[in-house]
Amino acid sequence: MSDLLQRLRDRGWRLTAQRRVIAEVLDGEHVHFTADEVHARAVARLPEISRASVYNTLGELVALGEVIEVTTDGRAKRYDPNAHHPHQHLVCSGCGTMRDVRLSGDPLAALPDAERFGFTVSEVNVTYYGRCPDCAPGA
Repeated sequence: MSDLLQRLRDRGWRLTAQRRVIAEVLDGEHVHFTADEVHARAVARLPEISRASVYNTLGELVALGEVIEVTTDGRAKRYDPNAHHPHQHLVCSGCGTMRDVRLSGDPLAALPDAERFGFTVSEVNVTYYGRCPDCAPGA
């Protein structure tokens, strides 16, 4: 599970009822919800929460560096609470389901010096694409 709620408490971020519910929705492993999915789940817990509160809170969490905004292939933005745990993503090219994957090696080391073209590389973002079990042929 992500430690999003604890990180926010440690930062002293004011956890209003709306913010707390949004953080609870995002807390977990392999969580990559769209803003609409966050809103739907938040409404189930706090019916009066507005879509604007969800969008504003997600924006704040991204700005704080506590949530990562992930976009793939022109799909809706997804929000990943595992901002402080190095990982890459595996994405279903059918339904868009996303999973966190932790590589056994250093992805930066996989880039040969000759292919760096003089760049000082500071970040690597690897995304694997395939079909999830539900979207695979014959499923």
